[in-house]
Parts: sequence; structure tokens; C-alpha cells
Amino acid sequence: MRGLLKVCAAIDVLNVGVNYFARWLVLAAILLSAGNAIVRKVFNYSSNSLLEGQWYLFSAVFLLCAGYTLLKGEHVRIDIVASHLSRRTQVIIDIVGTLLFLLPFTAAAIWLSWPQVVSKMVSGEVSSSAGGLPLWPAWILIPVGFSLLGLQGVSEIIKRIAFLTGDGPDPLPTHGSQI
Repeated sequence: MRGLLKVCAAIDVLNVGVNYFARWLVLAAILLSAGNAIVRKVFNYSSNSLLEGQWYLFSAVFLLCAGYTLLKGEHVRIDIVASHLSRRTQVIIDIVGTLLFLLPFTAAAIWLSWPQVVSKMVSGEVSSSAGGLPLWPAWILIPVGFSLLGLQGVSEIIKRIAFLTGDGPDPLPTHGSQI
């Protein structure tokens, strides 16, 4: 179990690192959005590539930070019933939910998006908008983001099993903690 917990730690560090990178993407998206708005209002000029750049940056942040959000326990939960159950039962529910829903969904998203990603990369497809950006960088974010989310799901399962076997601490994150 100790070796698996080291794998968990590596996955957690990966998602924390991606989160730190994505913070800069948020800043870039804000600056691009503000610059685009200013140019549009002051100079009465707009560019499809600027608008698409904003969309790409926001998409990148959303997709790349899904794993980190899972790590921090900030995904949507329905705790009305679970909050009244024991910690052990809550952990078992998390394991079952991750195995039955999260991991199959991430695998399906990667599997189904990959042919499109390859097709867009090979063809060099560009947005149909005048002055639009290449599409493949945005499409690559889909399997990358879901891979990070799936890896974090595996990490969370291992941490919960370690908790159930007495080999690890309580894996349920405390809200408001920062990394």
C-alpha cells in the first residue's frame, strides 16, 4: 500500500502543478478579454481570433483543473443523505461512485474524443470563422483534461482504500484548505 500511496502523491503533485500553470491561463484570459473589450469599444474593431483565444483559455482552465478540483473535494456532491452516514460509509460511497461513474466517464471521453483530436491535428483544421484559430490545440485539451481527472480518480480510490484498511489518513478533504 505504501507504494500505491507514493503513486497517489505523484498524481496529486501533477494536478497541483497543472493548477499552478492554469492560474496563469486565467490571468491571460482576463487580460485578453479586457484587451479585446477595450479595442472593440475604443477602436470599434473586433477579431474572431481574439474571441476564440478567450474561449480556448477558459476551456483550458476548466479542463485542466478538473483533476485538481477533485483532489480538493470541490466537485458537486449531494451530501443531504451522505452527511448523516458514517465516515467509513461515505468513503465506500466515494469508491463505488468513482469506479462506476467517474472512471468509465473519463475513459469514454478520452476514447471518443481521440479520433477527433487526431483528425484535427493531421488536417490542421482551422476555425471556419474569418481569422479563426487552429482547432487542434483546443481539442487536445479534452483527452488531456480527462486523463488528469481519471488519474486523480485513481488516486482518490487508493487513498480511500488505504483509509479503510487503516493504512492512511481520512481522505475526505477539508473545505477551504489551500495548496
